[in-house]
Amino acid sequence: MPYTAKIKVTLRQSILDVQGKAVEHALKNLGYGTVESARIGKYIEVTINEQDSLQAERIANEISQKLLSNPVMENYSFELEHVK
Repeated sequence: MPYTAKIKVTLRQSILDVQGKAVEHALKNLGYGTVESARIGKYIEVTINEQDSLQAERIANEISQKLLSNPVMENYSFELEHVK
């Protein structure tokens, strides 16, 4: 059965998030003064047609490292979900 990899990619904390700062500033201008910070990231869903969860996890990890994130500037995490 296939798996869905739900992958989140975010900038490392040490990297300035210009888009996040713009959103933070806009939210404060709209009156949301309690918003302390905002960071922008990417969310990707990938269906992996593997029977073995370890193989699906390996593939999700590899595509996250090789294509979906920039390891110099970004972190990623993912969850695997069995497709029913």
